[in-house]
Amino acid sequence: MASGLRMIVGPMFSGKTTELLRVLRKYAIAGYSVVLVKPSTDARYAVNKVVSHDGLEMDALVVEPRFTGLAKVSKLLYEHNVVGIDEFQFFEYTPDLIKFILDLSNERLVIIAALNLDFRGEPWEVVKEILPYAEDVKVLRAVCTYIDEQRRKCGRPASRTQRLLDGRPAPYGSPRVMVGGRESYEARCRKHHIVPRDWE
Repeated sequence: MASGLRMIVGPMFSGKTTELLRVLRKYAIAGYSVVLVKPSTDARYAVNKVVSHDGLEMDALVVEPRFTGLAKVSKLLYEHNVVGIDEFQFFEYTPDLIKFILDLSNERLVIIAALNLDFRGEPWEVVKEILPYAEDVKVLRAVCTYIDEQRRKCGRPASRTQRLLDGRPAPYGSPRVMVGGRESYEARCRKHHIVPRDWE
């Protein structure tokens, strides 16, 4: 069994979780032992499952999103050939966390799905720190859903996540973490990604 670190990154609605579940199922069908981890902060669709926006799901191990959370289940993780981690951007960055992931990926395959940018268009620190160590990085894009004054959708490849509050772009000073789905977020291209410094 090959070891190493794979990353799946992109904005919301680009299919990161779907891709993660697809790859994990492929290894499970091939007879490898697979475990999926999710942060306790993400309970959008189910508490003990990872569920994609298009309805795919898999049972998951729920941990506190920090090094100590993963360390508590380290024995279980090392018992599997393939470890998947969803929503990695929610994990608190520390050097210990990065070392834990790298040590784990020395002996088994670790596949991480994460947003690379927050709603402001800025990198998540924990993703930025782990990304250079990956043997393979798959960058996914969504489709920009911005609608102009003539009610035309943009349709360009979307690399950003647009947060909306009451239908308007969330200002820069909004909390960085706000778990949500289509009611709070849209995929946007760089041109149509809007982050006002305050309400306009």
